Amino acid sequence: MLKEWKKKQNDIKKKLGSIYDDNNLVICFEDGKPIEKTNIDKRFKKFIKVNNLREVVFHSLRHSSATYKLKLSKGDIKATQGDTGHKSADMTTKRYAHIIDEDRKVNATKFEDEFYASNETEEKDDASELLDILKNNDALREQLKKMLSL
Repeated sequence: MLKEWKKKQNDIKKKLGSIYDDNNLVICFEDGKPIEKTNIDKRFKKFIKVNNLREVVFHSLRHSSATYKLKLSKGDIKATQGDTGHKSADMTTKRYAHIIDEDRKVNATKFEDEFYASNETEEKDDASELLDILKNNDALREQLKKMLSL
């Protein structure tokens, strides 16, 4: 639905040209101008009812978006912070720490599984794979650094 809306929105922008008030909004009037929160809430409730969806508040979409961005970026807090508009990465980590904690548990399990692999011939491959994991996961690498500095 969002892809269809984006295409429709782009078509409208082309047709309206300079009349279109481009505020880079997903939810807006057809001329690009912002919609008041009360109107968004009313339309969102109607959308949920018409599409037989589970009731949630509109703002929860922001949390869902940030959660998926953290998951897809493998915990890239700075990128997620920029997308959410939070002034500091600290705000992002405080708000979404539970997501980061889930990933830490998964990473800890992977680390443990690799570390305690019983086949000695695999040790070299395991170490290389572990290094690759650490190279590609900033959050896990920082966590390991903190643990080693204790």
